[in-house]
Amino acid sequence: MKSLWSDSEARKFRGHLGKRVYTSRLLGANPELVLHGGGNTSVKINEKDFFGDKVDVLYVKGSGWDLATIEKQGFAPVRMDALLKMAERKGLSDPEMVKQQRAAMLEPNAPNPSIEAILHATIPQKFVDHTHANAVVALTNHKNGREAVEEVYSDRVAVIPYVMPGFDLAKAVAKALAKVDPYKLEGIILMNHGIFTMHDDAKTSYELMIKLVTDAERYLAKKLGKGFKLPKAQPNEDLLALSEIRKLVSELRGVPVIASLDQSPFAAGFASRKDVARLATRGPLTPDHTIRSKRIPAIIGTDSAKALSRFAADYAKYFEKYNQGETILTPDPRWAVWRDKGVISFGATEKEAGILADIVTHTWQTIQKTEAAFEGGWKALPAGKLFEIEYWELEQAKLKKGGSTPTHQGKVAVVTGSAAGIGFACAESLAEQGAKVIGIDLSPEIKEQMAKIGGIGVIANLTNDQKVKSVIDDVVRRFGGIDILVSNAGIFTAGAYLEHLESSNWEKSMAVNLTSHQLLLKNTIPYLKNGIDGAIVLVGSRNVNAPGAGAASYSCAKAGLTQLCRVASLELAPFGVRCNIIHPDAVFDTKLWTPENLKRSAERYNMSVEEYKTRNLMKTEIKSKDVGNMVAAMASPLFGKTTGAQIPIDGGNDRVI
Repeated sequence: MKSLWSDSEARKFRGHLGKRVYTSRLLGANPELVLHGGGNTSVKINEKDFFGDKVDVLYVKGSGWDLATIEKQGFAPVRMDALLKMAERKGLSDPEMVKQQRAAMLEPNAPNPSIEAILHATIPQKFVDHTHANAVVALTNHKNGREAVEEVYSDRVAVIPYVMPGFDLAKAVAKALAKVDPYKLEGIILMNHGIFTMHDDAKTSYELMIKLVTDAERYLAKKLGKGFKLPKAQPNEDLLALSEIRKLVSELRGVPVIASLDQSPFAAGFASRKDVARLATRGPLTPDHTIRSKRIPAIIGTDSAKALSRFAADYAKYFEKYNQGETILTPDPRWAVWRDKGVISFGATEKEAGILADIVTHTWQTIQKTEAAFEGGWKALPAGKLFEIEYWELEQAKLKKGGSTPTHQGKVAVVTGSAAGIGFACAESLAEQGAKVIGIDLSPEIKEQMAKIGGIGVIANLTNDQKVKSVIDDVVRRFGGIDILVSNAGIFTAGAYLEHLESSNWEKSMAVNLTSHQLLLKNTIPYLKNGIDGAIVLVGSRNVNAPGAGAASYSCAKAGLTQLCRVASLELAPFGVRCNIIHPDAVFDTKLWTPENLKRSAERYNMSVEEYKTRNLMKTEIKSKDVGNMVAAMASPLFGKTTGAQIPIDGGNDRVI
């Protein structure tokens, strides 16, 4: 492992707190040291308080901040005297510790101090760094871990047997440091947990971390030998089965989840090991991960329903064995080994699934290395110890707070024709309500437009069957399934009376306004059947119920689309998938309607532009956002018992009515 320290970069960070920010980011930039909010750092500074009195203050990483991106305001300033007094107590509950740490802060608006604040205070050096380095965890997580640590580090570090993080760990570290000269130590190794380094100089403390972790890496590499390689395999893909797994896990969790499948050769290699069920279920990389990943993954073979049912039953037994009045978490796996195919990470949001994927990848890689390097192989903490972390009192308190979630959170939505106008408004409304939106359009602008709402833009010709299939398969491959389909893509062909209607005009309208929707349905329906509250919303037109002369190619295509909706609703109702169609009219805030076009149209009716835009029974303007909000509602449980319906959004049209 190499130091990332740069003198020129370091000079940009002024003062002790500035240097603390800089070296914290260096630690957070290396996933071999820190993963997603893991680890913590601190610096001790003597400064004036509000009254001008000099006080010793511990600036420690605040809860919710990530070392990779932390700013000065991410550190909580806590009075050292209060922390040291807490350290002298014989006992202190976690809620009381959090309360007292917050009461001792100089800045009331700062985040809650790290649960390890007291521990940082008991270490006398100015700068303290703490990580869960993979190599160090590999060094400790086997039956001869203590001997390996002593062989690598000798007396350069203090070694602390595993203790629950928080007050108990702070007491254990303080007791160990009281027996030695802390300034002669390069670090502290926490068995089955991680590593601390400390020094009065920011650079030295950081580079001690790099040095000690490098020592562990070299020792591990020597044990593995030059010829060691992680196993690789070619995965067997089954996207329909993936969507089934996602649905089952969502049902266990009670909310839709994103399923992130890693089918890289190394993930497939791990999933193809004959001993993978035994190896993957020994426990996590570090106890802290159980809060996100749970203790073990599910092992899924050919019968996913049976495997996940077994996982849920085993989880209930695990809870019953160790609980002391806690509230049981949902019995769903947060990751799974899918035999011969790869590794799946599940999250209620795309972000959570991504965080789990990173944690899980480092887990199965490190487990395999430890298994190959040491006698007896990988050995995590006993289940009872891991239960204490998974059901930590502070985490249970979060459950009791509850809170609402967005309507479509965790759902995967595909919206076509979404580079602008109504299609973009539909995509935007779904994204605002928590859905992961994949927008498909022929326009190159789709990528930029979807990026604005946190979605993904795909350029594709929806009249091409193979292209449509490819795009839909990619969506399922990436997110695990599809729950919502908004089929909006369309064109308004040039008006012509029937006797003058050219074949090309008719064929183009039918291809884009009807056939493309049929192709999309064909390729998405298998996945929508496995969707969570599966819903299809087609975008039709007022012309279906109130056609105009000279618009045959457009009106007939939209009428055919309406009939397609009715057939789809009949076919899909037994699978719990709804299909409805919306008929907008006079939506003028789109690219089709320039100010000049609006003015000309208004003049034909002897109206002002404002009168023309509100020429409906309710005298109200229909905007793209109105349509988008209606579509998002129709895809929600609000319309959960409605299918085959035609919904106008036109302010009331006397011809339609």
